[in-house]
Amino acid sequence: MSDITFGTAVGPAPIPLGEILPWAIFAGIILMLAIYFVGAEEGATSLISGMYVHEFVHDGRHLLGFPCH
Repeated sequence: MSDITFGTAVGPAPIPLGEILPWAIFAGIILMLAIYFVGAEEGATSLISGMYVHEFVHDGRHLLGFPCH
């Protein structure tokens, strides 16, 4: 026979905040850079000269609702 006990709850182990925080900050920085390049990389705030970045993310601008025309 097997020793099966009913009523014991087994759940996932908690992840300490110290392990999540660096990855959350890194992901936040990457997302902010992506939003900048999709939303504001043209005109006076442009970091890269020319329209290359604008044309690369052009469809994404429309999908996310950023005006560009």
